[in-house]
Amino acid sequence: MNEAVELMDALKTGIKSSQFTDVVIAPPAPYLADLARQKGEVLKIAAQNCSATDSGAYTGEFTADMLQSCSVDHVIIGHSERREGFGETDSVIAQKLKRALSCNLRVLLCCGEPLEQRESNTHFEWVERQLNSAFAQVSPSDMANIVIAYEPIWAIGTGKTATSNQAQEMHAFIRRLVSSKFGAEIAENTPILYGGSCKPDNALEIFGQPDVNGGLIGGASLDSASFLAIVEASEISRGING
Repeated sequence: MNEAVELMDALKTGIKSSQFTDVVIAPPAPYLADLARQKGEVLKIAAQNCSATDSGAYTGEFTADMLQSCSVDHVIIGHSERREGFGETDSVIAQKLKRALSCNLRVLLCCGEPLEQRESNTHFEWVERQLNSAFAQVSPSDMANIVIAYEPIWAIGTGKTATSNQAQEMHAFIRRLVSSKFGAEIAENTPILYGGSCKPDNALEIFGQPDVNGGLIGGASLDSASFLAIVEASEISRGING
């Protein structure tokens, strides 16, 4: 817990205000309630997961209601590590999304393709399938509480790197998909984050792409200096593009 509190304190000190960027941190579940009480005015708190069920005999699960009661603002749903490591299907992701939205949580909805799909040039179809399933029970008004995060799984911890052009290409595709379902205005106002090994040395270039609205940061978020540098890159790019 001390390590989590130290990181929170460093971020609160380093981020006095944020004109363009919402700064959301997503600690492991045991730290959520305590850190939510300490988040201050600038930071927001996200859970890394929530249950697809409502209350009931589901030992070990925690519901969207529980998160909301602990002053958690956001929840990450459909992260690649949950899909791949814990077998969460598109159907389960859709159920989790529905539960979270019903509790007025803002959802960071993840999508993204493995290396096999990228190399076989079926990555657009893969992401489209994921999002079509998630959006099946989503209304236009629900989109105000959805942020999409694109994770090219093949570029995370593999030594392979996605270029800013590859990020932009997929983000533009996702925005067109949202537009086809919910209209151009909603698509324009839906943030789409990039989550593929974003670091201080590439953040400004990636965030400078027209359809990239920020990042879903993994390992670099564990070091306060690195994370603050990425937040600064977001502020600069949003100021230029805004």
